[in-house]
Amino acid sequence: MMKTAKAALALGLLAAPAGAFAQEPVQNIDPQRHGNLAAAQDLTRQAYDRLSLAQKENHNNLGGHADKAKELLRQANIEIRLAADAANQR
Repeated sequence: MMKTAKAALALGLLAAPAGAFAQEPVQNIDPQRHGNLAAAQDLTRQAYDRLSLAQKENHNNLGGHADKAKELLRQANIEIRLAADAANQR
């Protein structure tokens, strides 16, 4: 992805309202093409799911930290996808 497209994505993330990040991390990297990146994306998804379970078990009483961690995992997922895109352009 070009620098301008990446910058636009970053600005969009910063400008988006908090509720816009309700989407769970996706798994959209071909493991045959980028095995390590696909595995990293899978791990972000697993961590997100575990945080959801922890929230449920603790009746969402985790001081907002689990929500913050889930947002960071969503952002990491996007960066992993951008890494795969960059590798595809080589």
